[in-house]
Amino acid sequence: MTSTPPSPHNRSRSEDEDDPVDGMISRTGCAELHYALQDCMAEQQDWRKCQTEVQKFKECMTTYQNTRKEQLLKQRTSATQSA
Repeated sequence: MTSTPPSPHNRSRSEDEDDPVDGMISRTGCAELHYALQDCMAEQQDWRKCQTEVQKFKECMTTYQNTRKEQLLKQRTSATQSA
């Protein structure tokens, strides 16, 4: 009988102890895709079989990074114009 491995994002931590990586990924809006990727890799035991999930997570993170970069550039521009 084979058992499924435990979910990689279901960690036993005290409620007041937050995982910093989970927090960072949650702020990007990509957490569900991250968890889907973790689930696939736990189930398949081979990241090459999870390329759909890898690509979706990568696209989400790229979109977040580009949006964040634009926000920072706007802040920098407005700060230098007001100085």
